Amino acid sequence: MEGKDSVKRYELGYTTGVFDMFHIGHLNILRRAREQCETLIVGVSTDELVREYKHKSPIIPFDERIEIVKAIRYADIVVPQTSMNKMEAWERFHFDALFHGSDWKGSDMYTRITEEFRKLNVDVVFLPHTQGVSSTMLADVLRKIEEG
Repeated sequence: MEGKDSVKRYELGYTTGVFDMFHIGHLNILRRAREQCETLIVGVSTDELVREYKHKSPIIPFDERIEIVKAIRYADIVVPQTSMNKMEAWERFHFDALFHGSDWKGSDMYTRITEEFRKLNVDVVFLPHTQGVSSTMLADVLRKIEEG
Protein backbone atom coordinates (compact mmCIF):
# COMPACT_ATOMS: atom_id res chain seq x y z
CA MET A 1 0.00 0.00 0.00
CA GLU A 2 1.32 3.43 -0.91
CA GLY A 3 1.88 5.89 1.89
CA LYS A 4 1.22 9.60 1.68
CA ASP A 5 4.79 10.41 0.57
CA SER A 6 5.50 7.30 -1.49
CA VAL A 7 5.93 7.41 -5.23
CA LYS A 8 3.81 5.18 -7.44
CA ARG A 9 5.80 2.36 -9.01
CA TYR A 10 5.22 1.44 -12.63
CA GLU A 11 6.13 -1.73 -14.48
CA LEU A 12 7.32 -0.05 -17.68
CA GLY A 13 8.25 3.60 -18.08
CA TYR A 14 9.16 5.60 -21.17
CA THR A 15 10.97 8.89 -21.65
CA THR A 16 12.63 10.62 -24.55
CA GLY A 17 15.10 13.35 -25.27
CA VAL A 18 17.75 14.66 -27.58
CA PHE A 19 20.40 14.24 -24.87
CA ASP A 20 22.74 16.58 -26.73
CA MET A 21 25.81 17.47 -24.70
CA PHE A 22 24.69 15.18 -21.87
CA HIS A 23 24.47 17.12 -18.59
CA ILE A 24 23.18 16.80 -15.01
CA GLY A 25 19.63 17.74 -16.03
CA HIS A 26 19.53 14.73 -18.36
CA LEU A 27 20.90 12.48 -15.63
CA ASN A 28 18.34 13.80 -13.13
CA ILE A 29 15.42 13.02 -15.48
CA LEU A 30 16.67 9.48 -16.14
CA ARG A 31 17.37 8.79 -12.45
CA ARG A 32 14.00 10.13 -11.27
CA ALA A 33 12.12 8.23 -13.98
CA ARG A 34 13.96 4.98 -13.21
CA GLU A 35 13.20 5.37 -9.48
CA GLN A 36 9.51 5.11 -10.38
CA CYS A 37 9.52 2.08 -12.66
CA GLU A 38 10.84 -1.46 -12.92
CA THR A 39 12.08 -0.98 -16.48
CA LEU A 40 12.84 2.33 -18.22
CA ILE A 41 12.83 2.66 -21.99
CA VAL A 42 14.63 5.76 -23.24
CA GLY A 43 14.06 7.14 -26.73
CA VAL A 44 16.92 9.20 -28.15
CA SER A 45 15.84 11.63 -30.87
CA THR A 46 17.52 11.05 -34.22
CA ASP A 47 19.35 13.92 -35.91
CA GLU A 48 16.63 14.04 -38.59
CA LEU A 49 13.86 14.35 -36.00
CA VAL A 50 15.69 17.14 -34.16
CA ARG A 51 16.18 19.07 -37.40
CA GLU A 52 12.48 18.56 -38.19
CA TYR A 53 11.07 19.95 -34.95
CA LYS A 54 13.83 22.18 -33.55
CA HIS A 55 15.09 23.42 -36.93
CA LYS A 56 18.71 22.89 -35.90
CA SER A 57 21.17 20.02 -35.71
CA PRO A 58 22.44 18.55 -32.45
CA ILE A 59 26.09 19.26 -31.70
CA ILE A 60 26.73 15.60 -30.82
CA PRO A 61 25.71 13.17 -33.60
CA PHE A 62 22.96 10.62 -32.95
CA ASP A 63 25.22 7.55 -32.95
CA GLU A 64 27.32 9.08 -30.16
CA ARG A 65 24.33 10.38 -28.16
CA ILE A 66 22.62 6.98 -28.17
CA GLU A 67 25.83 5.27 -27.01
CA ILE A 68 26.16 7.75 -24.14
CA VAL A 69 22.57 7.09 -23.01
CA LYS A 70 23.07 3.31 -23.33
CA ALA A 71 25.98 3.63 -20.88
CA ILE A 72 23.79 5.27 -18.20
CA ARG A 73 22.70 2.70 -15.63
CA TYR A 74 19.21 4.17 -15.29
CA ALA A 75 18.36 3.39 -18.94
CA ASP A 76 17.33 -0.26 -19.27
CA ILE A 77 16.40 -0.16 -22.96
CA VAL A 78 17.53 2.58 -25.36
CA VAL A 79 15.85 3.08 -28.74
CA PRO A 80 15.92 5.68 -31.51
CA GLN A 81 13.07 8.18 -31.37
CA THR A 82 12.07 8.85 -34.98
CA SER A 83 8.71 10.51 -34.32
CA MET A 84 7.35 12.98 -31.78
CA ASN A 85 4.11 10.97 -31.72
CA LYS A 86 4.04 9.42 -28.23
CA MET A 87 1.03 7.29 -29.13
CA GLU A 88 3.15 5.50 -31.76
CA ALA A 89 5.69 4.78 -29.04
CA TRP A 90 2.95 3.43 -26.76
CA GLU A 91 1.66 1.18 -29.54
CA ARG A 92 5.17 -0.26 -29.84
CA PHE A 93 6.10 -0.58 -26.15
CA HIS A 94 2.84 -0.47 -24.12
CA PHE A 95 4.41 1.46 -21.24
CA ASP A 96 2.25 2.45 -18.29
CA ALA A 97 4.00 5.74 -17.53
CA LEU A 98 5.42 8.47 -19.73
CA PHE A 99 8.02 10.63 -17.98
CA HIS A 100 8.89 14.15 -19.08
CA GLY A 101 10.47 17.29 -17.68
CA SER A 102 8.15 19.66 -15.84
CA ASP A 103 9.09 22.47 -18.20
CA TRP A 104 6.57 20.92 -20.65
CA LYS A 105 3.72 20.66 -18.13
CA GLY A 106 0.73 22.69 -19.23
CA SER A 107 1.91 22.99 -22.83
CA ASP A 108 -0.74 22.39 -25.49
CA MET A 109 1.14 19.33 -26.71
CA TYR A 110 1.41 17.67 -23.30
CA THR A 111 -2.11 18.60 -22.24
CA ARG A 112 -3.35 16.69 -25.30
CA ILE A 113 -0.94 13.78 -24.69
CA THR A 114 -2.05 13.54 -21.04
CA GLU A 115 -5.71 13.39 -22.08
CA GLU A 116 -5.02 10.70 -24.72
CA PHE A 117 -3.02 8.55 -22.32
CA ARG A 118 -5.55 8.91 -19.49
CA LYS A 119 -8.00 6.93 -21.68
CA LEU A 120 -5.43 4.10 -21.81
CA ASN A 121 -4.68 4.21 -18.06
CA VAL A 122 -1.19 5.51 -18.79
CA ASP A 123 0.10 8.17 -16.42
CA VAL A 124 2.07 11.17 -17.66
CA VAL A 125 4.53 12.02 -14.91
CA PHE A 126 6.28 15.39 -14.95
CA LEU A 127 9.66 15.38 -13.26
CA PRO A 128 11.35 18.50 -11.87
CA HIS A 129 13.34 20.47 -14.43
CA THR A 130 16.94 21.10 -13.37
CA GLN A 131 17.40 24.86 -13.31
CA GLY A 132 20.51 26.54 -14.65
CA VAL A 133 21.58 24.03 -17.29
CA SER A 134 20.42 23.10 -20.76
CA SER A 135 21.99 21.83 -23.96
CA THR A 136 20.87 25.04 -25.68
CA MET A 137 22.68 27.13 -23.08
CA LEU A 138 25.84 25.01 -23.40
CA ALA A 139 25.72 25.21 -27.20
CA ASP A 140 25.34 29.00 -27.05
CA VAL A 141 28.42 29.25 -24.80
CA LEU A 142 30.42 27.07 -27.19
CA ARG A 143 29.35 29.18 -30.19
CA LYS A 144 30.40 32.39 -28.41
CA ILE A 145 33.79 30.88 -27.56
CA GLU A 146 34.20 29.71 -31.14
CA GLU A 147 33.33 33.17 -32.50
CA GLY A 148 36.04 34.60 -30.24
